[in-house]
Amino acid sequence: MKATFKKYLLNFKNPSGTSRGILRTKETWFLFLEEKGKWGIGECGLFRGLSFDDVPGYEEKCTWVTENIHLGETELLKQLIHFPSIQFGLEQAFLSLRSTNPFQLFNSTFLNNQTPISINGLVWMGDQEFMHQQIEEKLELGFSCIKMKIGAIDFNTEIALLKSIRERYSREDIELRVDANGAFSPKEALSKLKILSKLHLHSIEQPIKQGQWEEMQKLCKTTPLPIALDEELIGVVNVTKKQELLQTINPQYIILKPSLVGGFSGSNEWISIAKKNNLGWWVTSALESNIGLNAIAQWTATLNNKMPQGLGTGSLFTNNIDSPLEVDNGGLFYNISKKWNTNLIESLCI
Repeated sequence: MKATFKKYLLNFKNPSGTSRGILRTKETWFLFLEEKGKWGIGECGLFRGLSFDDVPGYEEKCTWVTENIHLGETELLKQLIHFPSIQFGLEQAFLSLRSTNPFQLFNSTFLNNQTPISINGLVWMGDQEFMHQQIEEKLELGFSCIKMKIGAIDFNTEIALLKSIRERYSREDIELRVDANGAFSPKEALSKLKILSKLHLHSIEQPIKQGQWEEMQKLCKTTPLPIALDEELIGVVNVTKKQELLQTINPQYIILKPSLVGGFSGSNEWISIAKKNNLGWWVTSALESNIGLNAIAQWTATLNNKMPQGLGTGSLFTNNIDSPLEVDNGGLFYNISKKWNTNLIESLCI
């Protein structure tokens, strides 16, 4: 078996704002496997500034994988426990290699019957006019669930935006989720959650920075607004520690980003613990290209979670890889009449 890695730089159509700053580009790595005339591809979606494995020596670790591919998938996954994005790319690449079609990894109605996965429309941070423009576009596209990034501009401006949506659309019309990316301080968090709860929101992701278990536990116990853990899960790789985290904090929801929590195997472990503790969950992509997004979507479809998932980021880039993935009327679906841009993929293999 031959393995190669190739770095690829995704360019945002519009600079995208988060509480961690403005994103203009996104690095990613593709892992290619070749064996007996077949090939497979996986995406290692490193997220600078957020990924647990954003460390010096990341590219060297990718090289190490290519040099040790003979160890096999199981052993490599064990040795890559501190590199979740590489674990995810490796899982994809082996699934792709073993499949009769390198882009069809999991059987489901999503793939076989073009059944859409309900997704949220993502609204990025920016000035009031820009955010209102995005909201209107999402509503026109038929989304019934909108996720809005908050925490980077003035809180009162964000509240005014959310109020303006609620004045036009009730919670029966539009489900609103917000993501603070840890922007609130523990002292102010509860008072802000009380203000937000009056707007009939579905939930808030990561109101305070991760790692503050005691403060987060207090928030989840007293919050008037359901809390979803996101960044809190990153870097927790031991199953006992995962159990301890969820039992200690006892959140209302957890959010699985396979690139950040150890691929499908790591995500499945979190889901199993969440179910045992009666916690809700959903899946979100983490700015992968269509290669990674396709894998996440196909896996998500097998989980039969009817909540809107966070899988609508494929249209953010100017140089994404053309694929059968399409968003229509608030859903992501696999249009079998469309083809993958195999020419670009083959050029990356070289």
